[in-house]
Amino acid sequence: MKYLVSYLIIFLLGGQGYCTLEIIWRGRTHYSMFFAGGLALSCLVFLGLQMNKAPIVQKCIIGAVIITLIELLFGYIFNIKYQMGVWDYSNMPLNFAGQICLPYSLAWLFLCFILFKWVIKDDFYTRFF
Repeated sequence: MKYLVSYLIIFLLGGQGYCTLEIIWRGRTHYSMFFAGGLALSCLVFLGLQMNKAPIVQKCIIGAVIITLIELLFGYIFNIKYQMGVWDYSNMPLNFAGQICLPYSLAWLFLCFILFKWVIKDDFYTRFF
């Protein structure tokens, strides 16, 4: 039960954090981004727990891939399947179907570095788990 509550709190923090980043970056957000952010932070925390001793670069690369895949999944669902037009990266370099692109994947890599270096570290886990 403790893990469920911990991951629920982490999910809520991730959802709020992702929406806040979007509002700061592009001036708006969408409810789907709350769920994408919650899922992303939950995955990153799980990754950090499972790869506690791994080099930070390795965790950051895997984390960026996870976030990019979540973005692709949510982009497919909300932008392609339901045509909600949440975002469109068609004008970005090295994009895939307008849903993901290299510049944002590199931004996720940088964000993962910040998270794993200063937020998701040993004392983080003792607070939640």
